[in-house]
Amino acid sequence: MRYLRHLGQLHTTRAFLAAATATAALTGLAACAPGGGSDDEVEQEDDGTLSYLYFTDGPDEQATRDLIAEYEQQTGVKVDLEVVPFDNLEQRLQARLSGGNAPDVARLTNITPFRGDLLDLGQFEEKALDDVFLDGADSYVTGPGGELLAVPSDLTMNGPLVNVDQFEAAGVPLPSPDEPWTWDEMVAAAEEVQQAGDTQYAVAMDVSGHRFSTMLSQYGTGFFDAGGTEVALDVDKATAAIERFAELNDSGAMPADLWIGAGTRYEGANEIFLAEQVPVYLSGNWQVSAFDADAAFDWRAVPNPCQEECGGFPGGKFMVSFEQSPRQETAADFIAFMNSRDSQERLGQDANFLPTRKDLIDSGLTYPTRDADMGVFLDDVQRTPEAAYGTAFSPGFDAVADATVLELSKVLAGESSPREAAEAMLAAAEEAVEEIR
Repeated sequence: MRYLRHLGQLHTTRAFLAAATATAALTGLAACAPGGGSDDEVEQEDDGTLSYLYFTDGPDEQATRDLIAEYEQQTGVKVDLEVVPFDNLEQRLQARLSGGNAPDVARLTNITPFRGDLLDLGQFEEKALDDVFLDGADSYVTGPGGELLAVPSDLTMNGPLVNVDQFEAAGVPLPSPDEPWTWDEMVAAAEEVQQAGDTQYAVAMDVSGHRFSTMLSQYGTGFFDAGGTEVALDVDKATAAIERFAELNDSGAMPADLWIGAGTRYEGANEIFLAEQVPVYLSGNWQVSAFDADAAFDWRAVPNPCQEECGGFPGGKFMVSFEQSPRQETAADFIAFMNSRDSQERLGQDANFLPTRKDLIDSGLTYPTRDADMGVFLDDVQRTPEAAYGTAFSPGFDAVADATVLELSKVLAGESSPREAAEAMLAAAEEAVEEIR
């Protein structure tokens, strides 16, 4: 393998764990299990240009280009970075697969539509990639026969951002990194700051089923189990979370008009926070770079509030290759390079990303921009329950997240009760699982 020969830096780890039986049921109907190319196919591999289909979140593009330049210098392989709009990514990839023109490597947020086309990276890079990444993604990236179909390449974590100037002016203390607020404490503190500073709201949350899933997890439940394939929503706990959410919106502590009538559209509350009309904003680590540039006040990240559980709710990106690729071994080698300890550390520091490698999650990173704030999000990665990763990475999550936004808007509009909304969310999760199966 080129990367192994040139760098000799990949770590030997345990053999890859086989996927859970539930994952086999989920993926078995999609297509035949992905497998490696024949020996002839590997022998025919050339040193031609490696294509990488990519979308950017902003600061990651230059960091990615820098790593690609290093890989090209060390291996002699040319990498063509094909940057496409995120909204067009899946459609373009489907068209290329249908036309027999798959890219060698792609960056995705959702691998489910492409499972039958994905390359088993473990056949080429088992030692480099086995048991290296966070356990919560295992069931999602593993095929029915234990194939490694994707590598989690970066992680996001939901969590609160606070206006420090407003808290200090109100004389309200912030939680320490090691002692998170409870939900009651967070709301009480935010409302005290709201009253003292005459802000329009106390707490704001993006209009997003993903964001509300953070609250569900903290209330001790989520849509799916740790494997992401079985429905696990506790209606009583979900009802309690929805009741609290509705109370905050009804009282004016949260901006109800942000959610009512949103449909399934994402609506961010970042402008409300930047306008200093809310002292606590429930969003995520991707805001750190933007707020560092745009906020005209002192702010910081604080740990997620605890209820029955602590921690946040994850998201992330994945790197994959395809059975159609004529450069399978090189593609796997490139993915291993881009997700080595050194590469993930550099990408994380340059783009303000959270790593997915266990060794980096354990040791932490030193970020040149807002290191303390990024450290708060990284600490919450380890506080987050395993089931939250199962829900976030479940193939059924997108459908349930859309249903969640619709049901919550009905509650806020007085068209449904919190229990009715929880039961509707449960039905949506059950339907999503059945459709996948």
